[in-house]
Amino acid sequence: MLIKTFAGALMLASTVFTGAAFAESYTREPSHQIQQIRNATIKVTYGETTFLIDPMLAEQGAYPGFPDTYRSELRNPLVGLPMAAEDVIEGTDAVIVTHTHLDHWDDAAQKLLPKNIPLFVQNGADAELIRSQGFKDVRILDGEAEFGGVILHKTGGQHGSNTLYAIPELAKALGEIMGVVFEAEGQETTYVVGDTVWRDEVVQSLERFQPDVVVLNAGAAELTGFEGDSIIMGKEDTLRVHRALPDADIVAVHMDAVNHMTLSREELAEFVENEGIDERVLIPADGEILSF
Repeated sequence: MLIKTFAGALMLASTVFTGAAFAESYTREPSHQIQQIRNATIKVTYGETTFLIDPMLAEQGAYPGFPDTYRSELRNPLVGLPMAAEDVIEGTDAVIVTHTHLDHWDDAAQKLLPKNIPLFVQNGADAELIRSQGFKDVRILDGEAEFGGVILHKTGGQHGSNTLYAIPELAKALGEIMGVVFEAEGQETTYVVGDTVWRDEVVQSLERFQPDVVVLNAGAAELTGFEGDSIIMGKEDTLRVHRALPDADIVAVHMDAVNHMTLSREELAEFVENEGIDERVLIPADGEILSF
């Protein structure tokens, strides 16, 4: 269960805490944190071990919009980082790249990350690519692995509907993805679902691991000509996850930062409030830290 939320370093200056007991509660070092950085980039911390997931670290507007997608005339990222890229990397023990699309693994991340940092990927093709970019400690997450006292489990999914994957060119462009479940002794279980639509693989992971926290890429990204057939989850999928695990906290990310997202934080917040699930759906701002 979520025990508190607080903003990241750049947001703390504008936040006022009152009451001695309340202030004291913020002096304790939390053992399980999720920090929203920007887009699908997050940091997951268990105790002394911190994972940086899907780093997109470029400055605002560094890249053209993704061709043949919603609002492709806009340049990516749509917004800047909430802190310096070097500060995002600081304290990272390992990196997880769920797939190598630009908005999950960009040129800036490749340039800035230490080449000897442990880096987990989904398959041999992604490992080969990232090794070719100079990284020395690339590990394929095949089933499960242990790192820093945390067990990582690879989970499945699909980056779009069967209709899209029936078109060979789109199937190749969308490619393969993975999600990751994090488990640590004495800690709540976190499921980072990844760039997938609602599928049996997701349902099976929810049932198997019974995660306490589900990080959902919820921006409902779309391709041109396939309106209404999003390539990641959206607001209705958020409701599906809640119905599958009513006691879990859902952390909604991957919104408001790249051109092809059709669902904004504001729209999702309105939806979950109308559905009466807003106490279970957390929509962090860039830089915000959630503690569990």
